[in-house]
Amino acid sequence: MKNLMRHWLTIALCWGMVAAASAQRIDHVEPTSWWTGMRDSRLQLMVHGERISELEPAVKYSGVTLGAVTRTDNPNYLFIDLSLAPGTQPGKFNIEFRRSGRTVLKHEYQLHARNPAAGSGFGPQDVIYLITPDRFVNREPRNDNASGYLEKANRTDPQGRHGGDLAGVRSQLDYIANMGFTQIWLNPVLQNNQPEASYHGYAATDFYSIDARLGDNELYRSLSTAARERGIGLIKDIVLNHCGSEHWWMRDLPARDWINHGGHFVATSHNQESLLDPHGSESDQAALRDGWFVPTMPDLNQRNPLLSTYLIQNTLWWIEYAGLSGLRVDTWPYSDRTFLTEWTRRVLEEYPLLGIVGEAWHENPAMVAYWQQGTVRADGYVSHLPNLFDFPLQVALSRGLVEREDGPTTGLTRIYRTLANDFLYREPDNLVIFADNHDMSRVFTQLGEDLDLYKMAIGFVLTTRGIPQLYYGSELLMSHPGTDAHGVIRSDFPGGWRNDSVNGFTGTGLSEAQRSAQDFTRRLLNWRKQAPAIKDGRLSHYAPSNGTYVYFRHTDAQKIMIVLNKSTGPQQLDTTRFSEVIGSDLLATDILSGQKHDLRQKLSLTGRGITVLELRER
Repeated sequence: MKNLMRHWLTIALCWGMVAAASAQRIDHVEPTSWWTGMRDSRLQLMVHGERISELEPAVKYSGVTLGAVTRTDNPNYLFIDLSLAPGTQPGKFNIEFRRSGRTVLKHEYQLHARNPAAGSGFGPQDVIYLITPDRFVNREPRNDNASGYLEKANRTDPQGRHGGDLAGVRSQLDYIANMGFTQIWLNPVLQNNQPEASYHGYAATDFYSIDARLGDNELYRSLSTAARERGIGLIKDIVLNHCGSEHWWMRDLPARDWINHGGHFVATSHNQESLLDPHGSESDQAALRDGWFVPTMPDLNQRNPLLSTYLIQNTLWWIEYAGLSGLRVDTWPYSDRTFLTEWTRRVLEEYPLLGIVGEAWHENPAMVAYWQQGTVRADGYVSHLPNLFDFPLQVALSRGLVEREDGPTTGLTRIYRTLANDFLYREPDNLVIFADNHDMSRVFTQLGEDLDLYKMAIGFVLTTRGIPQLYYGSELLMSHPGTDAHGVIRSDFPGGWRNDSVNGFTGTGLSEAQRSAQDFTRRLLNWRKQAPAIKDGRLSHYAPSNGTYVYFRHTDAQKIMIVLNKSTGPQQLDTTRFSEVIGSDLLATDILSGQKHDLRQKLSLTGRGITVLELRER
């Protein structure tokens, strides 16, 4: 009898073990796929599933070697290191998960061939068009609301989702190309399954999936391909500093130290100076670095090596998958500095030509220059970041144009003095310059809805040194007097929704001022493509005088003279002051009007405007 009971007990235990094993499943494997031929042969997989850490992984595929297996304090995660030998062929293979030598789970993994279009880059020859996808064009109303998403579409709510999508962006690629833009930067398009204000995209809830209300991964990739066929690159907006509070791993954190401050909200100090201050404290640096922006954006602890690798690989995955030309990186100084150095090194190791522009929002050019590659720093910090947004120049431009007087520190002198600080930058031509973006007032609002000042601002952005960026709809004088609410700043592009009475794509219903602004912007953008001095030339400028600011873009083969005139009335500009640049190129053609000028005579300027002249010898 005792033997029979032992027998049944043994059977019951075996069935219990089988049942327990069969109950286990794999919920996530990330990266979801990979590529052969990467310069760095390492690949670390994050595997998530109930009690997955109890199992031992095994891999059998030619050229793929299993390395370290890392377990954390959460038994539902395994981190598997693989090495891909040179010559490893694309293909599929199984990752087996074993208990006591017996395979209880399998996951099919795929290796792809490299994408030759990935990492093409951008530079001063380009002009970037920034789009908030939810507010541009609603091509597929059927995806305005998607199953399982917390927030539904409500176009009447400035902070709600309005229905713009990736199909809408793709449908207007011809408009974007005809305007003269050569790069598209989309605000984040990853899944943002947040209960409110999810339209802006900066609180990702899945790092490997496009938000279903915008489209899907394949549509994003096809958008990149279609844009490239029109000579337009695609720039991805990525967030390394934080995720969304509804991210799937917030319900089951990979490790206790995955999120800063133990996963509890502590606001960041926003004190960027603390990072550069030679007299500062580590506690002040931590207050900036480890603090959260808002409670719905948990701050990622990139000092955790597993998370650091995860973020690096996720970046590489999207560049390769979608054939990206570049990246825009959100809130650059708020991430861990050591991580940022390694992140840029790894990314540029794989894609040496890739454009990467970091957002370091500060009015002080020294605070921006610190982050650019090649800058000599007293603290010895090494950065590989090639591009940054020129926030100091944006501030100088908007303030300088609206100020009535050009004093020693005001008016057009602001612009001149800011550019004079270019000695701080290793590569000032690689700064991205702009008059507005998604986080600030529209340029037309900043300038008091003054069309003349708008043309001066856009004309300056498109002709000074650097890489220009324009915000969608600003070419149509989109404005928002009386409010700086972000949801209003990011209003819908007119004509992007069915039954819109005004259509910026076709011109229907545009005011005379809107037509003038759009035509001005289009003409400058397309002329710029054929102007090597604007794209590659030196910048020489002269201190403002009598309400005018004169600067030149010039190469040995071409000279362009640009004059900003803030005076309300016409002026006669004596050009002898600029003879060191003009030289013998005494004939000039206004590229906007076609009018000819003899620079031996005084140059007639209309009041409040920009003049762009191409010079040549008599």
